[in-house]
Amino acid sequence: GRMWAYTVGFTVLPHVGGFLGWFINRKEIPVWYEKLKKPSWCPSRRMFPVAWTILYTGMGYASYLVWSDLGGCSSRAIVPLGLYGAQLALNWAWPPFFFGARNLNLALIDILCLDGLAIGTLCSWYRINRVAALLLVPYLGWLAMATCLTIRIWKDNPEQKTGKNE
Repeated sequence: GRMWAYTVGFTVLPHVGGFLGWFINRKEIPVWYEKLKKPSWCPSRRMFPVAWTILYTGMGYASYLVWSDLGGCSSRAIVPLGLYGAQLALNWAWPPFFFGARNLNLALIDILCLDGLAIGTLCSWYRINRVAALLLVPYLGWLAMATCLTIRIWKDNPEQKTGKNE
């Protein structure tokens, strides 16, 4: 019975920060985000919650697989789960930087660091559990799109680069 609770806990964990990021910044989306200059290939606002629900579920379950294969919180789990935790923290930090602070410079730095950590996570997980690594592939694909979108918004909205206080 206990493994079921771990499976659910690990799977739900990424959703917590994702939901909080959306909840805290939800009022900024129609007010500010809609007015930004965005490329024609920018996904519809309705796509984001669907995509993130699928991606967070996959990455959360994958983290459980890695944790389980490494025997829980062992010394062998420090690097692979540390990389995962660090990339998850940067993932959760992006909405407050982008929507909350409206700081495109910080959002861009955040997502570029996030990309590196997410790739590092996938590489470290591949040696431990290939299914877990493969579950991160759609996430990396979405991150690539989100990075390109962040770069384009950063480039096309120069007056928004430093945030709302300046």
